[in-house]
Amino acid sequence: MAKKKKILIVEDDPNFGSILKDYLRLHSYDVSLAKNGLEGLEKFKKTSYDLCILDVMMPFKDGFSLATDIRSANEEIPLIFLTAKSLKEDVVKGFKIGADDYLIKPFDSEILLFKIKSLFKRKLSSKKNNIDKLEYEFASYKYNSKFRELSYKDDKPIKLSPKEGKLLSLLLNNINDLTSREEALIKIWNDDNYFTSRSMDVYVTKIRKYLSKDSSIKIENIHGKGFKFSID
Repeated sequence: MAKKKKILIVEDDPNFGSILKDYLRLHSYDVSLAKNGLEGLEKFKKTSYDLCILDVMMPFKDGFSLATDIRSANEEIPLIFLTAKSLKEDVVKGFKIGADDYLIKPFDSEILLFKIKSLFKRKLSSKKNNIDKLEYEFASYKYNSKFRELSYKDDKPIKLSPKEGKLLSLLLNNINDLTSREEALIKIWNDDNYFTSRSMDVYVTKIRKYLSKDSSIKIENIHGKGFKFSID
């Protein structure tokens, strides 16, 4: 029998949190519930979870702060934010921190269930279908995609985040050619909506900064199409 996936819900509304917890348990998930950000962080430190569902507005420690702490400890664990706010800035902030998805209250619990299943399926698929090269050498840089380490000449390597690493590998696989926006969004974010697209732009800016020591490298934004990584 397959081991149940462990989910941590951090939600300060006790009634809503309990309903969500019972609903997911009915669908064969092992669910823990924390009532605020501090309690959520303590539970996360003590147990290994497969996914975290975080309310944004909470006492003691908000969802964004909690997600930052979780990400510093585990770069791979999927995160879903729950929020009563529909402000674009909040959604973009969540994706910058490393959110995998966002749900604005009130929402249909079946949609949450679908998103959870999709995230677990996506994670399994990414493990089975990693076809990136292991070592890249370009201009004055070296990049190891397994360890996500980027080196400039003899400088100490810097460690990229999982999405930064996947994006750099994709750009390098399409060197001197177009990397379409849709391809990057689907392969790395598994979605191509507006907010995910904005998140990707942030990551492209980060990659440009990492590679700024070599002026021969250019990452051009091809309007409406994608990006072109080239070396003069």
